[in-house]
Amino acid sequence: MSRSLRRGAAAALVLAAIVPLAACAAGNDASTLEIKPDNAATAIGTDVKLNNIVVVTPKGTAGEYSGAAALTVNIANTGGEAEVLTSVKIGDSAAALTDESGAAVQGITLAPGQSVLLGAEGGPTASVPGSELSVGGYARTTFTFKNAGEVSADANVQPAEGYYEDFGPQAAAPSPSASAPVSPAASASAGASGSPSAGATASGSASAPAVPSGSASAQQ
Repeated sequence: MSRSLRRGAAAALVLAAIVPLAACAAGNDASTLEIKPDNAATAIGTDVKLNNIVVVTPKGTAGEYSGAAALTVNIANTGGEAEVLTSVKIGDSAAALTDESGAAVQGITLAPGQSVLLGAEGGPTASVPGSELSVGGYARTTFTFKNAGEVSADANVQPAEGYYEDFGPQAAAPSPSASAPVSPAASASAGASGSPSAGATASGSASAPAVPSGSASAQQ
């Protein structure tokens, strides 16, 4: 082989080595590809599946954190019967559940074949007023279902930024209208006017196909 051919072959080998390395560097850059951290997933048998379980703290939080937190998770009922999520815990703290209207409920019902994204705007939520967490670390989350039972998973803890901006505890907190009446007179007035109670509101929203009805409280 001539000297010029040898030089050409060597240059081609160097170029072939550089290109994959450059592509690898770009491909592994999470900020470039906007890749989300690996999120927890679990299941109970073949009927209940939980994916992308993440605990979300307020925007700007970092490191060791103590305070309110919300939980986002996609729950799917792949069984042939209705299922009810009766409780959620973040660490040792029990979460308050609300339906899509923001009213407090005792459970979240999933019809057969239905899935719901907990914490999404316009959907049911699960949040705790206080919890000891490590932002960027992991927290134990526990879900209890009426029929399937209990399952736990270690979920990533993220601040309400970027992809999780709308899933923070402030967004997930019950609206003021969902709280108890401020006075007996206000309660009596609401009853006399025939306006629906929080439970009736949850039941009336059952027509929404994409989220579970808050009427699960009536099933408990």
